[in-house]
Amino acid sequence: MEFHPFIEKSSTQEIKRFQEDKLQKLLAYLEENSPFYKKLFRENNINIAEIQTLEDLQKIPTTTKNDLQQYNHDFFCITQDKIVDYSTTSGTLGDPVTFGLSDNDLERLAYNEAISFACAGIQKGDVVQMITTIDKRFMAGLAYFLGLRKMGASVVRMGPGIPELQWDSIFRYKPKYLITVPSFLLKMIDYAEKHGLDYKNSSVYGAVCIGESIKNQDFTDNILSQKIKEKWNIKLFSTYASTEMSTAFTECEFQIGGHHHPELIITEILDDEGNVVKEGESGELTITTLGVEAIPLLRFKTGDIVKAHYEPCQCGRNTMRLGPVIGRKQQMIKYKGTTLYPPAMNDILNDFNNILCYQIVIQANEIGLDEIIIKLSTEAENENFVNEVRDHFRAKLRVSPKIEIIDFEILSKTVFNPNSRKPITFIDLR
Repeated sequence: MEFHPFIEKSSTQEIKRFQEDKLQKLLAYLEENSPFYKKLFRENNINIAEIQTLEDLQKIPTTTKNDLQQYNHDFFCITQDKIVDYSTTSGTLGDPVTFGLSDNDLERLAYNEAISFACAGIQKGDVVQMITTIDKRFMAGLAYFLGLRKMGASVVRMGPGIPELQWDSIFRYKPKYLITVPSFLLKMIDYAEKHGLDYKNSSVYGAVCIGESIKNQDFTDNILSQKIKEKWNIKLFSTYASTEMSTAFTECEFQIGGHHHPELIITEILDDEGNVVKEGESGELTITTLGVEAIPLLRFKTGDIVKAHYEPCQCGRNTMRLGPVIGRKQQMIKYKGTTLYPPAMNDILNDFNNILCYQIVIQANEIGLDEIIIKLSTEAENENFVNEVRDHFRAKLRVSPKIEIIDFEILSKTVFNPNSRKPITFIDLR
């Protein structure tokens, strides 16, 4: 099995032709099997025979998360008896959506993860510790396991949390890579330091980071990444993926964005009017899945604002690369004339060593304007500290949020909710 697909090293023209052929097969499949898209084609007088090129996609209306939530069942293209696995989205923006996967979909998922992990340098025979959940209808955990198995790596399924157990496992099985939410690495380092563990000489070479950004837009390390590397000299690899696309964008060793896998997904980056943005501009990532049987998606707007990079990569792949997510479209905040996204605020809060945990709450005030409240737990219980945080916000983002100090025991229960796959650091009450 080849985990460096030939198509990714082909010329951009060949990649485009290859995708156009795949697109025509997808359209025929949707017209035959998808109640939702059948109706969409009919209502918009779309003759799929006229959609020949990637540019022709513009003739088809986009699909939104709202459509998926409202008509979830109509997106299924296979009967219930062909579904092998049920997964749901994490529900960050509203009700979770159910995704069924067929046997072939699971095979595609395994292939996606295998080529993604190979991109980050994982090889056959490497031991990989998964610090992520594989249950609770979470697609990613299962995908990681299937992909690692497919490429011949050994998996230690640890699940999230409990630093003591993670270290026990690291010293016992000597994993070369970890798969984890990056902020958890800080908890592991903290535990190791408090308990005198020789973590700097462990077997760990690198971590594949999920769920949180570790890079700035220019691919330099962001605050979170810097704080990890200052203490522990390991390689950190960025990834970007979602349940809806069943596809991952993972960095190679040159770490200049997550590589696109053209055999699995067609990408467009659109402005607010739905037009493709100019090269170098950011816009909403819109995806069309290839090779998915149960719930294929056509021109699905992910809600993520990103920037694409097209210059060739030294690794030999000629595929587009995605930079770190700038923010979620729905989470955009208009605050006193400034446009903000939560990741920019996370960076500022991650800069403080004595913040134990935090949550950003956005609500509309009585006159309908956005209001930012930062709830945080800290070891530095004084007025100066609050002013310091506020000054940092003013300097970096030109905004001055309301800051509330909350007891760690209370705040940590809402941030690290056992029913959530990711720390809940952002709440939108608008």
